[in-house]
Amino acid sequence: MALTWQWSSFGELAPDELYAALQLRQIVFVIEQQCSFLDPDGRDDKAWHLLGWRREDDGSRWLAAYARVFQPGVKYPPASIGRVVTHPRFRRTGAGRALMAEAMRRLEEIAPGAEIRIEAQLYLVKFYESFGFHRVGEEYLEDGIIHVDMIRAAS
Repeated sequence: MALTWQWSSFGELAPDELYAALQLRQIVFVIEQQCSFLDPDGRDDKAWHLLGWRREDDGSRWLAAYARVFQPGVKYPPASIGRVVTHPRFRRTGAGRALMAEAMRRLEEIAPGAEIRIEAQLYLVKFYESFGFHRVGEEYLEDGIIHVDMIRAAS
């Protein structure tokens, strides 16, 4: 599936782009996963935002995939990728895999060789392991979903 990537700081996001990102995060993390939590957590302004846009034949544009990326020392000592999400309409198309690959590529540009930390939902551990992440620490409950921290070692 062909996506057009947008890499923006918070201040560079146009209102409709920010709205699309927040809407997608709400669709999946709040409604679909039935988690009542404050998604805009005060960290968006410190993150890079990776948006994967899909252009349809009718000219419409959909936000198919999104991730929030932090340079080392911003959220954690290592770099971090979070709020990794694929629109339900574009699941099983390779959009999620393309999103993670692009997020790691962008991190390599801004923080070459950096270790990367993620907070993975337990059911996605094998997906993240395929990108070189490994589990660290114990499983924990966050917003009603079991998570585990994972690290991808510095290259």
